[in-house]
Amino acid sequence: MRLSTLLFAAVVAVAAPTLTQANDSPETPQLFPRMRWSHMENHRLWHAAALQALRTHGRALVETVPGDITEWCPYYEAAGQVGREAFWVGFMSALAKHESTYKPWAVGGGGRWYGLLQILPATARGYGCRAGSGEALKDGGDNLSCAIRIMAVTVPRDGVISGRDSKWRGVAADWGPMRVASKRRDIAGWVSAQPYCAAPPEPERKRRKREHREER
Repeated sequence: MRLSTLLFAAVVAVAAPTLTQANDSPETPQLFPRMRWSHMENHRLWHAAALQALRTHGRALVETVPGDITEWCPYYEAAGQVGREAFWVGFMSALAKHESTYKPWAVGGGGRWYGLLQILPATARGYGCRAGSGEALKDGGDNLSCAIRIMAVTVPRDGVISGRDSKWRGVAADWGPMRVASKRRDIAGWVSAQPYCAAPPEPERKRRKREHREER
């Protein structure tokens, strides 16, 4: 079943009180933090689908603090649920640049990989994803939901976002761009510069201000 406008409205209703309002332009308000795919027509639907997945079958991903997280999001550990969710959606949006150039209809590898994050249908079925065919994986929301289902296994299992010993670990176990140093730097550079990663969460900022006043 494809993500509907009704589902989008429901997720927005939950997220609206806590997510930062940002702007694509002065004339176009955007409820969610800016992502790397924010110029794409259906990016709000993708964001809503990813949030729903992170709050259901992807909760283990949000609850995990990967051992290499400071390379990707310096304030992740101190962030609350909303900040961590924003990181994972932002991370996937940056990964999508290298996988599909943000095109949900993309098919790569001679017809093997599909959608925003170029998932192999057999892999999707192996992890129990709802989207188990190539055509189903062309739905942006279902593709991201499946990716989160996969990452919610591999990242907690391996304890890292990207690493290698005898084999690739974390997200790099399934996504090729994570095995290329220049692409990892690009993804990490973009996501670590976003407000949800580049500044302390609000309670932490208040604590630091209080300590600064007490020192004076």
